[in-house]
Amino acid sequence: MTETTAVTWLTQDAYDRLKAELEDMTGPRRTEIAARIAAARDEGDLKENGGYHAAREEQGKLEARIRELTDKLRNVQIGTPADDGVVEPGMVVTAVVAGDEMRFLLGSREIAGDADIDVYSPTSPMGAAIIGHAAGDKVTYAAPNGREIAVEIVEATPFTG
Repeated sequence: MTETTAVTWLTQDAYDRLKAELEDMTGPRRTEIAARIAAARDEGDLKENGGYHAAREEQGKLEARIRELTDKLRNVQIGTPADDGVVEPGMVVTAVVAGDEMRFLLGSREIAGDADIDVYSPTSPMGAAIIGHAAGDKVTYAAPNGREIAVEIVEATPFTG
């Protein structure tokens, strides 16, 4: 499901990477899949043509990713969040969650790129509960199973990639 009003925070590097991916998908990759579909169609009977069905499935996935990227890039904020220690999207958060210390990026997988860091969505139950809080703040949130989970913010710093 796509949220068309949600703003996605991205570093300039992440924005450039996604923009290049979108350009590749809407250009060469789209053309290559269309050519494969046409070639498979020319082979005849489409009901039993595995190459045709595989190419159509790939085309569907490609078009879904194009829509996702287009939406993200349309509603994007590029830059670095303020280094004020307040939790917001684009911050690396160190927190004690249910007694265990965790370090994660609050944002989207697109921000993290190839970085080896866990990512939590700002709209997840934990993400929504910690936004606006700073080091030393303690909050609780209801997990999907109904259990109350305690979170203590230790540190929040901007993600630099």
